[in-house]
Amino acid sequence: LSKLPPSIQKWIAQAEEKTKDNTRLHLIVAVSYSGKYDITKACRSIAQKVKDGLTQVEDVNEELIERELETKCTQFPHPDLLIRTSGEVRISNFLLWQVAYTELFFSRALWPDFG
Repeated sequence: LSKLPPSIQKWIAQAEEKTKDNTRLHLIVAVSYSGKYDITKACRSIAQKVKDGLTQVEDVNEELIERELETKCTQFPHPDLLIRTSGEVRISNFLLWQVAYTELFFSRALWPDFG
């Protein structure tokens, strides 16, 4: 969030505070995020742990990878639905690991007008 203007950081903090007890739906907004980078970083972290003897190659599985992702997949469920606005019909490097079984919806509307 540090890359965003202070006014937007404040708005996000207020939204998080208002919805902190909500458990039914999760909204993920990706800002300056790369799914490929996230997966690569997780793989490097796991490789280093194997090299350092902290884990074994046999222990590398989906759960371990998910724990190493920046998005911390173990803290929230994988998306059921990905809504891509703006008319683009691609996922654009967004949550590549997490959207393996996600339903995709593409809309021509821009994000501020979606609803």
